[in-house]
Amino acid sequence: MSHRSTTPSPLPGRRGVLRGSLAASAALALPSAAAVAAPAFALSGRPRAGWGVQTGDVTAHSGLVWVRSDRPARMIVETSATESFRRTHRWHGPLIGADTDFTGTTRLRGLPSGEQIHYRVLLADPDDPRRTGEPVTGTFRTTAASRRSGVRFLWSGDIAGQGWGINPDLGGYRIYEAMGALDPDFFLCSGDNVYADGPLSATVARPDGSTWRNITTEEKSKVAETLAEFRGNYRYNLLDENLRRFNAQVPSVVQWDDHDVRNNWYPGEVIASTDSRYTEKSLDVLAARSRRAFSEYFPVSTLRPGARDGRVHRVIRHGPLLDVFVLDMRTYRDANSPGTQTADPQGILGAGQLEWLERELSRSRAVWKVIAAGMPLGLVVPDRTEGRPNVDGVAQGDPGAPLGRELQLAELLRFVKHRRITGTVWLTADVHHTSAQHYQPSRAAFTDFEPFWEFVSGPLNAGAFPATALDGTFGPERVFVKAPATSNVSPADGYQFFGEVDIDGDSGELTVRLREQDGSVLFTKVLQPGRVGQ
Repeated sequence: MSHRSTTPSPLPGRRGVLRGSLAASAALALPSAAAVAAPAFALSGRPRAGWGVQTGDVTAHSGLVWVRSDRPARMIVETSATESFRRTHRWHGPLIGADTDFTGTTRLRGLPSGEQIHYRVLLADPDDPRRTGEPVTGTFRTTAASRRSGVRFLWSGDIAGQGWGINPDLGGYRIYEAMGALDPDFFLCSGDNVYADGPLSATVARPDGSTWRNITTEEKSKVAETLAEFRGNYRYNLLDENLRRFNAQVPSVVQWDDHDVRNNWYPGEVIASTDSRYTEKSLDVLAARSRRAFSEYFPVSTLRPGARDGRVHRVIRHGPLLDVFVLDMRTYRDANSPGTQTADPQGILGAGQLEWLERELSRSRAVWKVIAAGMPLGLVVPDRTEGRPNVDGVAQGDPGAPLGRELQLAELLRFVKHRRITGTVWLTADVHHTSAQHYQPSRAAFTDFEPFWEFVSGPLNAGAFPATALDGTFGPERVFVKAPATSNVSPADGYQFFGEVDIDGDSGELTVRLREQDGSVLFTKVLQPGRVGQ
């Protein structure tokens, strides 16, 4: 089995030796709430990276480094094999300014595989490159070329939702501390990175009579409509020191979902005139603004300047053991409906993304093919926006033959079976509880597929909700679930979750652990490699 510990440990792991210096950097760089609305254009001084650093879409030989400045600056990244930075390689990044909200991303290429990379970001005065601000440090590990090292990663989603933001009385987003203690190779964020449609108030009355207190900002005082407001939503979470420290230690793989724009949105949707919160009624306009802010605030390889396609869906190849297929279940979907149509060529992915996914799955030679979905497959996710009896996800509650978006899923599952594609596992978040579903043809109305597992986690810091109903079309069995009995349970009452995937380099076994906020294990499932069905 894996040579790495499966429980959080106070002892330093391969990143632990850096936590002291990273914590110091995080504390030094802490932006004040008063400085959130806009960069401080000081007439003197040096550029300052007050929002930490991030890395994303790391592979065997490359990775993206992100930073945000408080003023125009030239981004410079220095990398080293050691924390001392005795010998460095310098990467000259972009000139960052107001057009990207003072964020910048630099791509590092030609890195050694399977190595711990230490980096620091310097921000230089554009008019005097010798004037640089305080460096901000981070670390990440490139993908190993061999399988012996194994792979460990975490996933979850749903941050600052349902009115529950950064609560300083509770220490902020504490879940990131437990996640960082597991020393993962990367973190997969399954969407709802922000709740652009969910304003935060300074205080929230809890059912037990106590008061929840939020850090608040101007951009989080109303629903996001302008580009500046969407940027402010993505910036808000970076006020949390736990998250900034985690970002400096663990690379991310990020996808988006509905609350990054508006609850249950779909292309072409127009907000009803009765919703006075919004003056901009076009979801296409709102989605474009959010997508731009999303691309500015996360290091995503397919969205950075110069990227060929400008899309969220992509494959992250993590050596011979793992390929991660990151889906976009928002941009190309058809309109939400009751989901009872007998033909649906667009579905939830769009025809083009389905073709891409089938092609990339068939090309993959990785032992495990993790499909990162923005929504669960067999859990009914209703869309009651403005009283509509629609569904937002794939399942619609009819346990019979596939209808609506289920038709596209049936096509994909049939393709996996007949192409004999081994090692597929589905991961998602979205529904604000944690569960494990096993899909089995012998229980299903549609039977032309091989058995597979779907694991659900989240939220990271949002309201928790009861488990949703299952749709029997693909024969799901809910093997495990933990969810509250009532809706919108606050993070102070628990029910905050993340998941862990640990692939053993020797045996190839994939172990999934569903964990609570403090890192304790709720459920474990071990899957065997080399099988079409599990």
